[in-house]
Amino acid sequence: MELIFRFFTAIWLLQVILLTPILNAEKTYLQFHSIADTGERHSQEYCAMYDICGERSDGKVLNCPYGSPSVKPDELFSAKIQSLCPAISGNVCCTEKQFDTLRAQVQQAIPFLVGCPACLRNFLNLFCELSCSPDQSLFINVTSVSELNGNLTVDGIDFYVTDAFGEELFSSCKDVKFGTMNTRAIEFIGAGAKNFKEWFAFIGQQAPPGSIGSPYAINFKSSALELSGMEPMNVSTYSCGDTSLGCSCGDCPSSPICSSSEPPSPHREDTCSISFGVFKVQCVEFSLVVVYILLVGGVIGWATFSLKIERRRAASGMEPLLESTAAGETDSVYLENYENHAMKVREMVPQPTNGIELHGIQGHISGFYRKYGIWVARHPTMVLLLSLAVVIVLSLGLIRLKVETRPEKLWVGHGSQAAEEKQFFDSHLAPFYRIEQLILATLPEIKHERPPSIITEDNIKLLFEIQEKVDGIRVNYSGSLVSLADICLKPLGQDCATQSVLQYYKMDPENFDYYGGVAHAEYCFQHFTSTETCLSAFKAPLDPSTALGGFAGNNYSEASAFVVTYPVNNAIDKAGDENSKAVAWEKAFIQLVKEELLPMVQSRNLTLSYSSESSIEEELKRESTADVITIVVSYLVMFAYISVTLGDTPHLSTFYLSSKVLLGLSGVILVMLSVLGSVGFFSAIGVKSTLIIMEVIPFLVLAVGVDNMCILVHAVKRQSFHLPLEERISNALMEVGPSITLASLSEILAFAVGSFIPMPACRVFSMFAALAVLLDFLLQITAFVSLMVFDCLRAEDNRIDCFPCIKVPSSDGDAGEGIHQRRPGLLARYMQEIHAPLLGLWGVKMLVIAVFAAFALASIALSMRIETGLEQKIVLPRDSYLQGYFNNVSEYLRVGPPLYFVVRDYNYSQESSDTNKLCSINHCDSNSLLNEISRASVIPESTYIAKPAASWLDDFLVWISPEAFGCCRKFTNGTYCPPDDQPPCCLPDEGSCDFGGVCKDCTTCFRHSDLINDRPSTEQFREKLPWFLDALPSNDCAKGGHGAYTTSVDLNGFESGIIRASEFRTYHTPLNKQGDYVNSMQAAREFSSRVSDALKMNVFPYSVFYIFFEQYLDIWRVALINIAVAIGAIFVVCLVITSSVWISVIIVLVLVMIVADLMGVMAILGIQLNAVSVVNLVMSIGIAVEFCVHIAHAFLVSNGNRDQRMKAALSTMGASVFSGITLTKLVGVIVLFFSRSEIFVVYYFQMYLALVLVGFLHGLVFLPVALSLFGPPARHTIEPTGPVHLS
Repeated sequence: MELIFRFFTAIWLLQVILLTPILNAEKTYLQFHSIADTGERHSQEYCAMYDICGERSDGKVLNCPYGSPSVKPDELFSAKIQSLCPAISGNVCCTEKQFDTLRAQVQQAIPFLVGCPACLRNFLNLFCELSCSPDQSLFINVTSVSELNGNLTVDGIDFYVTDAFGEELFSSCKDVKFGTMNTRAIEFIGAGAKNFKEWFAFIGQQAPPGSIGSPYAINFKSSALELSGMEPMNVSTYSCGDTSLGCSCGDCPSSPICSSSEPPSPHREDTCSISFGVFKVQCVEFSLVVVYILLVGGVIGWATFSLKIERRRAASGMEPLLESTAAGETDSVYLENYENHAMKVREMVPQPTNGIELHGIQGHISGFYRKYGIWVARHPTMVLLLSLAVVIVLSLGLIRLKVETRPEKLWVGHGSQAAEEKQFFDSHLAPFYRIEQLILATLPEIKHERPPSIITEDNIKLLFEIQEKVDGIRVNYSGSLVSLADICLKPLGQDCATQSVLQYYKMDPENFDYYGGVAHAEYCFQHFTSTETCLSAFKAPLDPSTALGGFAGNNYSEASAFVVTYPVNNAIDKAGDENSKAVAWEKAFIQLVKEELLPMVQSRNLTLSYSSESSIEEELKRESTADVITIVVSYLVMFAYISVTLGDTPHLSTFYLSSKVLLGLSGVILVMLSVLGSVGFFSAIGVKSTLIIMEVIPFLVLAVGVDNMCILVHAVKRQSFHLPLEERISNALMEVGPSITLASLSEILAFAVGSFIPMPACRVFSMFAALAVLLDFLLQITAFVSLMVFDCLRAEDNRIDCFPCIKVPSSDGDAGEGIHQRRPGLLARYMQEIHAPLLGLWGVKMLVIAVFAAFALASIALSMRIETGLEQKIVLPRDSYLQGYFNNVSEYLRVGPPLYFVVRDYNYSQESSDTNKLCSINHCDSNSLLNEISRASVIPESTYIAKPAASWLDDFLVWISPEAFGCCRKFTNGTYCPPDDQPPCCLPDEGSCDFGGVCKDCTTCFRHSDLINDRPSTEQFREKLPWFLDALPSNDCAKGGHGAYTTSVDLNGFESGIIRASEFRTYHTPLNKQGDYVNSMQAAREFSSRVSDALKMNVFPYSVFYIFFEQYLDIWRVALINIAVAIGAIFVVCLVITSSVWISVIIVLVLVMIVADLMGVMAILGIQLNAVSVVNLVMSIGIAVEFCVHIAHAFLVSNGNRDQRMKAALSTMGASVFSGITLTKLVGVIVLFFSRSEIFVVYYFQMYLALVLVGFLHGLVFLPVALSLFGPPARHTIEPTGPVHLS
């Protein structure tokens, strides 16, 4: 799951080489006392410094500080000057060697700026005027000199430049992108200057030997003294908005062609609200209040009117409203055949003998169960053996049991768009690398205060110690030792692309003191893009935001955490030798951290959190054993409870006979067999199990299965002890069989609906659960009924429970057993004498309706506040080391995940316009993909795009541009010629590089006349693209594509003119909450869809976390559809079995209220909406049926008026619903509170506890009241036929 945190893509930023010194020289500072003696003069056609008077040890030349008249160049030299400095004509103030030095140095800046010709022209003019202007002395004043080998050289100058020129220069360049770094070019050539004065200050800094910067101080001034004869330089400038210069909208948002392409406005959700004075209420909430008032008022009014009518009719001998005329006789007529005993009400069981005619399916089911009960009672052994044999055969499939632990296989649905896009990205470009990470942080001295900075000498040295131990890891894999260097990502050279502040010291502890200790790191935080000594060991700048955490803005020195990331090579689908080596190393890495690094860090009063690519999977595997004890305890507690609740009221003299311990144990075993049978069946057909299945389904089926066992046993105990055993079993099944069948079918259907959830873990869970509940139901009506027969025979034969082979002599207590069985218990008497009469009071009914309606409507309002997502910490054990890691990631990280915009089937042929639809340099379309990305990055709060995109296409077009003359070059034989500072032009052991050697005859790949509108032809594109992707970046050409874009383009089959896949990389903003991940993905997809439609190209966004968060884009739709389907299926089942639309509607209404209340509880407890909670909601519908269907069925088959039937239903089934359903579920749920897995506590303990409480209240409080007010009329009655005798 931590894939969503794999956003340290600074390792891609491998080709950034900064602007090197304009002029470099060894500096010895001397006061230049007599400038006049050097012949200085400030006038036109006069130079302030001319020729070269020295050369430093590193080969860099120094100018002479002597003034002299300007010189007329020869024709060839003049042409060379015009090619770089078209504004200078005639005489010049530079020699050819000076000009070659200027050209070599500015060529390093050209690739940064060539995408915007106006900026490049202004930038070149600044240095052309400084170096070669014939009027140089008018705005250059040499203020100090230094001595080198006996010669004076320039040491400091004043450079007078007008503010207007500075403003226009900065304005034209400030927005120019440097795509390779996903940032602006000003970060590199201006150290992030915010105005032209800061830029000039950076350019004019006097750098020490060996450092980048000017070898002498350049003091930029905007005005000169009138008597000095000097005038500030103010050559013509070019606006980036000048359409003739073709700057793109990404480089120049102020361009007129971009004015009509404003960035998209931030998305604002339309929220309707109504104000009442100072109070503001949402429209939905206000509407629900109105509905509540109307609903409750209407119910109270209707109930009051009905009560008056009923009383009038009762007084006049008329039937109650809506009662069937066929049920006109009172209940006493039908009760005359029964004993006038305390059990009189309880004998009103729903069977034909109590005067109710059962219609349709319900009658057939009751008839079936009556005959089936007699048959089972006569053949219990055969039924038991056959049922067990079937389940045991299914359980044999367990030999093929396989458990799926890979996150992407558990949480990503088949056919997922994100999964298909990931597969396309991985196969055509490259899979995202593996991440190993350490977060070292300080602790606050006082709680709730800001922790101190981690940037101290001791902490950096500690980090070196940690790095040494990590580098020392050696793992034996297939007979060879594997180290980090063997598996790490190495974009260039032999150095790992480790993201760490140690890179500012080239990962070498000896450089710590040599570079200046902590001060060097703090300097690099601000100059990581502009100082050579700050470059990493892998030859790229290191953005401090990727290696530091816990800071605000750009205050890197206040960081309270070091973030160390080790990118490791990855392979597709985790196959192959590379990943096996990496996994082995990762295990050793985690072990090292636990055993050595953690104690070492904690001893320094610091914290250390850590993670590897395989950590999630390993921790999920460990979780499979974390809750074994919880499951075992749950079964033991349930067994103890069921043993007590199935037994009769305890009497010391007969306890050993009337207890049901052995029956309870047998029932628990049957539940286990049903689970094993379900898992075995699916394992046999090749469906992999999951850890949730192995841990949750046993509990779930136990809670569901025990309910029906209690109801069956209680139904048998309600039968007259004087009836034959066969008839008792038959009557009991006929009494509760239809309701048990209805409840079980509803549960099975509800669980089966969950199999339509796209997330594999939840879909498979629902399939396993549905089959397990089905098998459990079948075992209940077969094996468990047989066991009840054996238990009754045992009790009648005076055999001891748990020891049925031991028989005790008959006693007087035996004769009373039947009385004990028929005597109502405390709970039954409460239901009959207190609960039912209380709910029959009119005022209580109105209060119940008002309270439950308020809860339901309030829950609907609250449900709109439920957030989507699944916190990754929840799926892990509470004691997992990843818990702290995820907390620190959210707290410390300041960068977002990488975002790739992938383009399919890019046609680069000359006839196609695709190139201009994608690029963002000069002559590109204003609404091109990269320009649109740049605009979107302006409003990151709504687009979640943090930066402009790194564009291989832009850099390639710049690389082949004739202006970037140090980049695309060729030998005379037409083969690729690298820049002058790379082999073979410049060998590493030669020290400095000169302009001679093997590359002296290299020429640029193209002249302007070779290109068409600055674009290559199809053949030129085809030939030079591989050159670009293989070109190493260097000082002379920072645009080389090797490293940064090696995997950005799929070259397979590109010779046809079509590039099947390429990507443009940017970043999301930092994402801290689950909602941020969902919203960022949705925003990226909406952006890509809009751009694809506008450009008529196939563009899609990709980020490593999309595959896990895609489900949340439409999770509400999935949830509501599945809930509706489940409720609809249950309605159909109820309608078929009860043959009553009326009762089916009431049951569905109660189920809807239960689900609404459950969602309200989710909002209150902060439980997020995800596939797990959706499955729970769907399954809760099936479980909630149990709280309703038995009461509703008992009401349906009772006679009398509504109040009488409601009281009869509660007296008959109320105690069973409370003790057999509510308490059994409550006992099983409470055990889950002690689970070590947070997902159990949140999504199973909290949600199921809420379900049990809400279901209990609705089933035993609201439903009886609703039935007494709105229940269907009594069925037609038939004359009682007396006892039924079995043949």
